[in-house]
Amino acid sequence: MGRILISMDAVNRTPLARHRSNQTAFLVCALLGFHGAPAFAQTASRSVDAVGAIGMTVGDLDRSTTFFTDVLMFEKVAETKLAGDEFARLQHLPSAKARVAKLQLGNEFVELTEYASPKGREFPSDSRSNDLWFQHIAIIVSDMDKAYGRLQEKNVRPASAKGPQTLPAWNKNAAGIKAFYFRDPDGHYMELLEFPSDKGDPRWHRKSDRLFLGIDHTAIVVSDTDASLRFYRDALGFNVVGGSENHGPEQQALNNVPGAHLRITTLRARAGPAIEFLEYLNPRDGRPYPTNAESNDLLHWQTTLLVRDAAGVASKLRAGKARFHADPTLSSEKRSSADNKAFIVRDPDGHALKIIEE
Repeated sequence: MGRILISMDAVNRTPLARHRSNQTAFLVCALLGFHGAPAFAQTASRSVDAVGAIGMTVGDLDRSTTFFTDVLMFEKVAETKLAGDEFARLQHLPSAKARVAKLQLGNEFVELTEYASPKGREFPSDSRSNDLWFQHIAIIVSDMDKAYGRLQEKNVRPASAKGPQTLPAWNKNAAGIKAFYFRDPDGHYMELLEFPSDKGDPRWHRKSDRLFLGIDHTAIVVSDTDASLRFYRDALGFNVVGGSENHGPEQQALNNVPGAHLRITTLRARAGPAIEFLEYLNPRDGRPYPTNAESNDLLHWQTTLLVRDAAGVASKLRAGKARFHADPTLSSEKRSSADNKAFIVRDPDGHALKIIEE
């Protein structure tokens, strides 16, 4: 491939002007792996093998389990009680006690965690889709109208300003996708998603008598796509598999954010749901992830990443000055073998990732 020269004078422009004028450069960069001076050393090896269960903290486990199984047709596959020093260290919560339900939809899993003690804070009632603590799961449906009708029958709280939106034809990478945001009983955001025949994983287009098919991805709001790429792509080894720039009345209605203009980047590991970045080019007034947030707060999501060498991943993240829940370098006499196989780290915007050695 010949040399491709990209003008770097855009770095001094406003974020929106920079992305508008350099959209072609973004697509080239995504394909070639170009980025600015990295905080993490880029490696050819993949650190993360798979994205596992996507977890969230809930206020009432029984209520949330009923919501997921009755409304969204998940299947409950396990429930456990967690306590003790190892769990408390992992979650960085003294004397932590919790119940965890594992639910399955298609090939994907969610984990719902209710803390008996200590109790955390409620989900912020004034949350918006562009706040940096935003995260959702995208649930694929076989028929958007029927799925939306089911949510209405069950009196599910909507999060989009209007009903399901079909993304416009001018947006080639997203054209024809149908989407709708809603909330669970605690306020967590969720998304219904239906792909047209020319988009999405082929398995979403197989004939099925099921209405809710599985989880395509978990989406997170990020403040700087390039910084997040250095973390997820360069340090953890995710592959960039897609991207688009979305705006217009359909996007504003979907996100319920006036003037919404997003840069969207999709990344995947070898297996499991994708992780999708949502960077708001406009408006840029999304609030930061609270620095004092803990695992028992209801805004807490916790995406599980499966790796083969947890210590090696921790070393790479530590070199990049990532923020850990608890120090994974504690001396061995203070840690059990289980402690060395799992830890929780936060990405550049504060989203929590539970790293587990397979």
